[in-house]
Amino acid sequence: MEKKYLLIRLISTIYNYKKIFFIIMMFAYVYSCQLRINKNQIGSSNQNISQKKMKKTETEWQRILSDQEYKILREKGTERAFTGKYDGHFQEGIYNCAGCGSQLFESETKYRSGCGWPAFYDAIPGAVEEHEDNSLGMQRVEITCSKCDGHLGHVFNDGPEPTGVRYCINSVSMDFDKKDNE
Repeated sequence: MEKKYLLIRLISTIYNYKKIFFIIMMFAYVYSCQLRINKNQIGSSNQNISQKKMKKTETEWQRILSDQEYKILREKGTERAFTGKYDGHFQEGIYNCAGCGSQLFESETKYRSGCGWPAFYDAIPGAVEEHEDNSLGMQRVEITCSKCDGHLGHVFNDGPEPTGVRYCINSVSMDFDKKDNE
């Protein structure tokens, strides 16, 4: 009888450990889905970018940016969905930071996501930086210009191949340079 009791306890203990292991693995999986490492920022490119940072005072930014640009780029605002000039814009060219003019996205990486903001599946290497954003009770990844630290939008893990990500960007934070077809 004692052997049977010990066997039942052993099976019960193993079952409990499996449940704990499963819970830990699910937590790790969910947490890893929340945080994403930007492949464009791995290695020494971060050091080169930080050396080229544009530094301006808030007064200087207010003088060179429109009120709406300042609210989004410097105060991390967001334009209303489906109101931005680049949401349904699909010309060939380059999207640049409205704050400093740095190139951010190529038009070939833009796609129609239906989210209400311009969406891209990839950024120009080294053009953007990612930051954890826990504002508004959500866990998100904020995207900023790597040169001037201007707020651009957020990145999500629900984009198309080949990257599987969606850079959701405010139109106000960008300017567009049309490609000259010669």
